[in-house]
Amino acid sequence: MDSSIHRTRWCGEIRSEDIGNEITLSGWVLRRRDHGGLIFLDLRDRTGLAQVVSDPEVDPEVHALFESVRPEYCLKVTGKIGPRPEGTVNPGLPTGEVEMSCTKASVHSTSETPPFGIEEADNVDESLRLKYRYLDLRRPEMYNTLRLRHDVVHAARTHLDDLDFLEVETPYLTKSTPEGARDYLVPSRVHMSHFYALPQSPQLYKQILMVSGVERYYQIARCFRDEDLRADRQPEFSQIDIEVSFMGQDELLEMMDSMLESVFKAVGFPFKKPLRMTYTDAMDNYGTDKPDTRFDMTIKDISDIAAECEFKVFNAAAKSGVVRGLCISDLDFSRRQIDSLIEFAIGAGAKGLAWMQVDGDEVKSSITKFFSEDQLAAIRDRMGATGKDLLVFVADKHEVAAKVLGDVRNEIAATRGLTEGKDPELLWVVDFPLFLYNAEEKRLDSSHHPFTAPKEEDLPLLEAEPAKVMSDAYDLVMNGVELGSGSIRIHQAELQNRIFEIIGMPKEEAEDRFGFLLEAFKYGPPPHAGIALGVDRLVMLLAGKDSIRDVIAFPKTQAAIEPLTSAPATVSERQLRDLNLAIRPE
Repeated sequence: MDSSIHRTRWCGEIRSEDIGNEITLSGWVLRRRDHGGLIFLDLRDRTGLAQVVSDPEVDPEVHALFESVRPEYCLKVTGKIGPRPEGTVNPGLPTGEVEMSCTKASVHSTSETPPFGIEEADNVDESLRLKYRYLDLRRPEMYNTLRLRHDVVHAARTHLDDLDFLEVETPYLTKSTPEGARDYLVPSRVHMSHFYALPQSPQLYKQILMVSGVERYYQIARCFRDEDLRADRQPEFSQIDIEVSFMGQDELLEMMDSMLESVFKAVGFPFKKPLRMTYTDAMDNYGTDKPDTRFDMTIKDISDIAAECEFKVFNAAAKSGVVRGLCISDLDFSRRQIDSLIEFAIGAGAKGLAWMQVDGDEVKSSITKFFSEDQLAAIRDRMGATGKDLLVFVADKHEVAAKVLGDVRNEIAATRGLTEGKDPELLWVVDFPLFLYNAEEKRLDSSHHPFTAPKEEDLPLLEAEPAKVMSDAYDLVMNGVELGSGSIRIHQAELQNRIFEIIGMPKEEAEDRFGFLLEAFKYGPPPHAGIALGVDRLVMLLAGKDSIRDVIAFPKTQAAIEPLTSAPATVSERQLRDLNLAIRPE
């Protein structure tokens, strides 16, 4: 056998059909077991494990080498495949019926004792795993996650290619056009005192491509945002970025449904066509614009009943705000658990959380004395209480009650396992308001971004009542997590300028930041629409992870640090001089 051949088979592929064949494997030693004569190695590559055995009577030289190897040594082994002895078959392992009797072996490279065992990395502090990410990625679980990510992107690409989309790359070094988060700035050496920005999204470029007549564009785009991080955010992330001309909302959402079905099927997940829900219904029924629809429990309004009761908290709130609640069915709650739920609600922004325990027609609570029997019956009926249920209520402004009850709903689902074993569930949320009020700056802000088109029927409201204007925007939600966002775009310069004015952007600023887009709109722009789906979040949900850091090969921490390379880092004085920059003393 040619000594240059590193493998003839993969470790995880050998089966009983290979018995009698001589093969060569290369991989890493997961574990070594010395049975006082025979030495067993579990050799691992990306496909799985193979058991390799050395007998000193067969080859003393190979046996001596096996005595010296340690975990994570990288080896090449050659030998015949045979059946495992009776009683040693491992039915939990695809290769568990066979083993290799090694006749040749060599060490590709040795390894120091790893800072953590590859099999035990789940119990290792994340910062240590990220520092030694190359070891963390050797775990089959991590490799399988990267494979899942690859398959998701490949399936999306294939589907879009079949629909005659063109993949076009857009620049990483571009102009700073802040879109909500801070830009990452890159100083130019050639043009002193000028800066590029890393794109928060390819939004403006893909609209320019529509003006260019490309008509169907997509890109697996890298995006950069200098914002505070959390589990589902990173300073750099990937999205499936899509823009199309001459396509309305219904047609685009149908196209996206078909792409998602292709992706789900490609990676072996059941697909159920997404429901559609208006923003208003989502906020009213679930308290959030990204509801988890895998479990019931919708918010109910009892403001009209509360307005007639003698409970002053409810009575006052019903006149100046709302009284809304949740019916938590068929779950037993102790008083301690109820107190914990109250504490959670207060932490979410409520002044308190009123409650009633219902058991058939019986209602128990310290506040029932303030309600008549008819009022209690009306509350039970409105809330849908039919058995042994806990009713919880928030009396406050509409937006506070919505947020708090939405958070309480998700907390109950998480702590009581209401989504365990449930298939993924997708949802389109549509008909968002075009603007939201910015109380801090006392002005209107774009609900999505300023390039989102208002609904045509609401155009007359732009001048007199802009806060009532609805948009042609849509979000894709999966299991209560926002996966993507998109909209029909504005394609007329006059309307675009009017939107800039309404959100308080002076004409000069709009021209400075977006003049190239407004100029392009003078030359026959087509109607167009688009969407961007977060690759990291989609893979995170499909992989059953809680953080996108687990589905990115080399992620940053929540402090925006990459432990592997210690980025960000200082640079030399020469590099600063080349850029005409200086570090200001703190």
